[in-house]
Parts: sequence; C-alpha cells; structure tokens
Amino acid sequence: MTNPLQSLIACGTKLWLDSIDPDLVVKNRKLGATGATSNPIIISELIKTGRFDTDLKKLVQDGLSDDEIAWSLTDKLVRAAQEVFLPAWQETKGNDGYVSFELDPLLEDPHGGPPHKERVSRYIELGRHWAKGHDNRMIKVPATPAGLDALEELVASGVTVNVTLIFSSKQYQTARDATWRGAQRRTSLEKFKSVYSIFVSRLDVYTEQHVPQLSPASQGMVGIVNAKRIWQENRDFWLPKKTPLMQEMIFASTGTKKASDPPEKYVAAFAGSDIETNPPATNDAVEKTGKTFTRQVDKLPAAEILSEIDEKVDMAALERVLMEEGIKKFADPQKALLKLIESKRAAI
Repeated sequence: MTNPLQSLIACGTKLWLDSIDPDLVVKNRKLGATGATSNPIIISELIKTGRFDTDLKKLVQDGLSDDEIAWSLTDKLVRAAQEVFLPAWQETKGNDGYVSFELDPLLEDPHGGPPHKERVSRYIELGRHWAKGHDNRMIKVPATPAGLDALEELVASGVTVNVTLIFSSKQYQTARDATWRGAQRRTSLEKFKSVYSIFVSRLDVYTEQHVPQLSPASQGMVGIVNAKRIWQENRDFWLPKKTPLMQEMIFASTGTKKASDPPEKYVAAFAGSDIETNPPATNDAVEKTGKTFTRQVDKLPAAEILSEIDEKVDMAALERVLMEEGIKKFADPQKALLKLIESKRAAI
C-alpha cells in the first residue's frame, strides 16, 4: 500500500527535507526524500539538543572563533547529509540528491552588513569556497540586490545555486536571467543545475494582515497562485533551452502558518513536479493524513479568484514588505547562532 509521501513522489514531486538533523535525514530518506537544506535556525536547534557538545568542545580547544565554529559545524552536518543523498545524485546523474548550504546571512544585516559592492564580492568568494570539491552541494544565495548581482559570476565559475528568498515573479526573472547568463559562459552546460526557492505560506500571512478585503475564497490562495504562475514561467523559459539537467522551482515554506489550515494544504497544491522542501513536522503530519496525492501543480483556481487576486494584491508592495521581513529573519538567526556558540564556549 502506498503511503501519502510515496504518492507525492510517485506523481512527480521531488521531496527534500527542511533540516539536516542527521537522524531526520536518515528517517526521511527512508520515506523517499532525496535532498535537504540547511540554515542557521536548523544549526541552532541541533546545538541546543546537546548532541554536538563533543564537536563544539573540540572546535573550541582547536582555537576557533565563534564564527569559525558555526561554519565548521554547518559544513560537517551538510557533508553528512550529502553522503546520505549522494546515491540519489548519482542515480539521477545530477538532477536530484542535493543538500543546500546557506552563505553568511550577516552579509545582509541591515545594521552592520558591508556596502553593496563588497557584499557581491563576498558572495562570490564564499560561494566558490563552500562549493569547491562537492558534487551534490548547492550554494544558497538570497534574491537580494547583492545576491542577485553575484549569481552570474558564481554560475559561470561552476557553482550550483539555489536562489532563495523569492517572493515575486520579478525577483525570479532577475535571478533566472543572471543564472542563464552565467551558464552560457561555461565551456559546457553538462553539469549546469539551478533551482529557485519560491516562498509560499508567508504570502498568505501577508494578505491576511495587509489585504483583509480579499474574499474568503481568495484569502489564503495568494501564495499558491503566485508560486504556480512562477512555476509555469520557469517551465516556459527553460523548455526551449534543452539543458541536460532540469532547472527547477523549489516550493519553500510549505508548512502551514494557520491552525485552521490542513497540514497538507501547500504540499497537495504543488504535487506533481519540481521540488518541495518540507519541514520534518509537515512530513510527519502529511503521513498521518493517509491521503493519496495527485498532480495539482498545473491547476489554478477559478478565473474569478485569479481576477480578484490580481485586482486587490499589490505584488510590488508585497515583495517590499516580505523582503524587509525576510532579510531580518535571514540575519537575526545567524546572530542568535553565534550567541548560542558563545554561551556554549563559556559552559565548556
């Protein structure tokens, strides 16, 4: 008998895990997951468990700074996850089986980040450094002005990128075009792979707060409609390019933020194509539903819902607000991670 996550994969979705917890990676690999992603919040939560105190103690004794410890531990955990998913990368010849490594979020710190030009050069430098020697590691670059300006050079130098923090079609198009320019500068497109992480649930949180005039039928659908439209844009752009590997969308923030929403709301909506990066709790909740998923990614809601969304939702304002929030959520967890390591150092 096929379980819910197996049916999701069977209808065409690549299932990635929004965690690099070694135990959860193994568990979700058995459920059919073929990739994973990391971020400072995930690293902090793992440190808080105490399971990595021995590693931390050694890094402190080796004389590493708090920042160096953060990146050393992140690198180790990402490497471990890469080993688990490497067979998926090999079997698909590079179309799947990746683990995403997020670059330093403090580059985007609104209160202490470097000037734009320096941010761009640091993204390029760090992206090359953390990608070197890794077949199935993706470098996660945010769709900020500096991140977007770094993409062409990163891709041209052979780095596999996951462009994150995308909320709008405009951001996606800028990222995609820069990536394609970089790809065309390579001697070969054989290993060219890129993915674009479109955030979903945060848009519905935004419209509840800022667009309360949406009808009940349209409220809670903006994230889905926006992501499905960008998914179609992505397919239309890459299809004639005939790249050896697929250039895909990642449907991110697929965990529901509203208690009244069924846990599978976003998981079901994007079933059938590309990649879903689900939090462990979402996968567990989806498994308990007992539901069978079918392809829905190319099905939009009724025309009147689309018209209402287009009429009432100012996407430029939405992007501006969510990027401001996103950058704060990007930098603050890295600061919290460094403070956590500082407290661990004191305890050691």
